[in-house]
Amino acid sequence: MHQLIHDKKIRYAVIGCGQISQQSFIPGIARATNSTLAALVTGDMKKAEALEARYGVRVWHYDELPDLLASGEIDAVYLATPNGLHRQYAVPVLEAGLHLLLEKPMATSVEDCEAILQAQRIGGGKLMIAYRLHCEPGTVELVSRCRNGDFGTLVGFSSVFGQDVSQSNHRAHGGYWSGPVPDLGNYPINAVRHMFGAEPVEVTAVGVCTPDRDFNFDDTVSVILRFADGRIADFTVSYACAPVEGLTLFGSRGSVKVGPCYTFGSSVAITYSTLIDGKKDHHTYGPVEQFGGETFYFSECILNDRNPEPDGEDGLRDVRVLEAVEAALITGKPQSLPPLAAREGIQREQMVILPPVEDEPSDSDLIGVMAQAVS
Repeated sequence: MHQLIHDKKIRYAVIGCGQISQQSFIPGIARATNSTLAALVTGDMKKAEALEARYGVRVWHYDELPDLLASGEIDAVYLATPNGLHRQYAVPVLEAGLHLLLEKPMATSVEDCEAILQAQRIGGGKLMIAYRLHCEPGTVELVSRCRNGDFGTLVGFSSVFGQDVSQSNHRAHGGYWSGPVPDLGNYPINAVRHMFGAEPVEVTAVGVCTPDRDFNFDDTVSVILRFADGRIADFTVSYACAPVEGLTLFGSRGSVKVGPCYTFGSSVAITYSTLIDGKKDHHTYGPVEQFGGETFYFSECILNDRNPEPDGEDGLRDVRVLEAVEAALITGKPQSLPPLAAREGIQREQMVILPPVEDEPSDSDLIGVMAQAVS
């Protein structure tokens, strides 16, 4: 296993210097006192010069990745390439014994997820899927309340998450795995799995292509998840609408409405309202640095030799649902999933509260990136 050679600060390389890396992860890591940016990896050498000048760290080409992994100059990697490239870069990172913070979805197939997990077993490093909300205080508190039965027995979940995606962005023409279900749908899938404390056994989906949009996938998709005990969850995601997000939970004692619930930013506070036994209440958790928070948590796991949550198995369980949605859209038929036992899931101890980055880079500040959302 790779040995740390510095004093209690995890040195991160960023593989994939797109919008989420430049606009969110790199600014956020500055808030994590146990972490530091040590290297960047890109395939565009013109872009590399500008990145090196801005961030003051060496920029490596993808062809140089084996040299970087063997250099001893990094301890961990944040991987944020397009989804279809996750396996290609995650496997060598993990086989080298380095630690990996891997953006969601974990991969574009269960087979690829299993290959990534096997690479982790070979190298011995830690693997965390970048579900930043697993460290966000409002989300952690809400999941804890669901687990404690504050809302009674949960019987239903309904969610919506949409944005107006630019047809010039790389996601617009990459097929299903670049579309709204893997990009946006993994949020409600992951949320309901942890709030219900259960795994879905059947998936139904229907999608539409908006006529005036030049996407090569269904840009708006509605999904129903059925669980073994009869509970159901539904969500709709879209790349062809004004920004929208929210979720509602229904329980035997009351209900919860959450919004915002999935997004991030210096002004975003996860907020929810409850109606329990006829009594209304309102909860707002101040904006926190979500990317810095998840990085701080992962670095603490590395430094203290603890297994992170969410791990690769959690990522795989979401991807198997995403695969089933794809099959349901292709066939027009419900897709069955083998039953799986629930896992322990999100714990209160992984909550991290860091002040948000105040000067977030704007879309125009990005180097060599076509912003995802229509401005």
